[in-house]
Amino acid sequence: MKILMAASEAVPYAKTGGLADAVSALAIALAKLGHEVRIVIPRYYSINRDKLTKLEGALGVPVGGGEEWSAIYTARLPGAPPKNPISVFFIDHENFFGRDGIYGIPAEPDFLDNPRRFTFFSHAVFQLCRKLSWYPDVLHAHDWPTALVPVLLKFGQRTGEFAKTISVLTIHNLGYQGIYSKDNYYYTRLGWNVFFEAGLDDWNMMNFLKAGINCADKLNTVSPNYARETQTQAHGFRLDGMLRYRSADYSGILNGIDTDVWNPAKDTFIPQPYSIKNMAGKAKAKEALQRAFELPGDPQVPVIGMVTRLTEQKGVGALFGPSYGSAWSICRDMNIQFVLLGTGEAWCENEVRSLSSRLSNFKARIGYSEDLSHLVEAGSDFFLMPSRYEPCGLNQLYSLAYGTPPIVRNTGGLADTVENFNQETGTGTGFMFDDLTPNAIYDTTGWAVWAYYNRRSLVEAMRITGMRQNFSWKKSAEKYVELYKSGLNARNSNPF
Repeated sequence: MKILMAASEAVPYAKTGGLADAVSALAIALAKLGHEVRIVIPRYYSINRDKLTKLEGALGVPVGGGEEWSAIYTARLPGAPPKNPISVFFIDHENFFGRDGIYGIPAEPDFLDNPRRFTFFSHAVFQLCRKLSWYPDVLHAHDWPTALVPVLLKFGQRTGEFAKTISVLTIHNLGYQGIYSKDNYYYTRLGWNVFFEAGLDDWNMMNFLKAGINCADKLNTVSPNYARETQTQAHGFRLDGMLRYRSADYSGILNGIDTDVWNPAKDTFIPQPYSIKNMAGKAKAKEALQRAFELPGDPQVPVIGMVTRLTEQKGVGALFGPSYGSAWSICRDMNIQFVLLGTGEAWCENEVRSLSSRLSNFKARIGYSEDLSHLVEAGSDFFLMPSRYEPCGLNQLYSLAYGTPPIVRNTGGLADTVENFNQETGTGTGFMFDDLTPNAIYDTTGWAVWAYYNRRSLVEAMRITGMRQNFSWKKSAEKYVELYKSGLNARNSNPF
């Protein structure tokens, strides 16, 4: 099967969140299953052209009332199987992508020309295939920046070599839909009848994700529970009705993790590897973590870790809200140490800095560090994720793999992957709460700390149970293959 991943980001080239990890990891897992996979992303300013190979000739992309021209670069995706390598193609357009930031910069969080940037990119996906004379069976679009790809395929591109191609749209986060002024619509080169038929209209605006949901042959999101949640008014971000309407074509496939990268048995970022058979390395990681955050090196005190974006989606209001968040009370009342690695909203960064200066057992690093994130996962005794909503979540999967029971809210992919602790039976892999309130976070964290001091053997058993879970991308990739096949079968049986 030929599969083209169209995305706005992919590791190791461009990343703002879990989308980039998922695109590359899924591509590699599909290649390992024997499928021919290629990836196309923009060539942002941060991607060094000197490390890429330039293809001969320019790429003409019809947009608006004319044509834009770009260069194409390519590289081989690291980690792909040598016998079935993955080519990554980069659309190089200096005006659109030769700037700092993927979607925006601190001074301009959402670039004003984003609708034109990603309309151009979506058209370029089809032109790239023509230039390469390589036509995929599946065009797999990811989130709103490429949600126009299924629209273009349905209304105009599904002819000739694309006649049998199907589109799949994966929703990684329904909260980001790409809603812009419809003044940008002319740039799509689609007629105004298509504006309404494709579902782009949204209260006198144009909504990229809404149109993609309406037009894609198959839809999925990144966990079964999030698929159910997004079909409710509470979590549907105004698109729940459309998702219910498309429910026969909409499913949830849980993200996996790259077990070559996130694996305590061969992690080069931690002081000493460890596994179920020998957990000594976890104690070494805890010691190194306490030292890295300048905390007393006490092996008996539980360390609570967080690696997160400091945004409302991640529940930071209930945890760090000035005068009402529970972090202060947790650190004041409980014999614990709390470490945080993250960046995000300015108010939260400032509050975290303030707590770090006032609390001797709370230490934070504003920013992101790959090696430090591995150390937090390995060295912590518990990992806190009080998310308002979480389509899938990766850090709880990393935590389980590293024997660090997560403390999570009962939502989205967290509910799919964490089994709540039962102190009577000694079963479970983490600690879960329902309502996102300061009290709920405080009480559930206190429950985990109580178990650590009073039911240590059960907590140790939880570590082992978590490490035995299988969240490899192979399982997820096999489900994506089933999704692709169902779409292709439906297309072949009804080609019009």
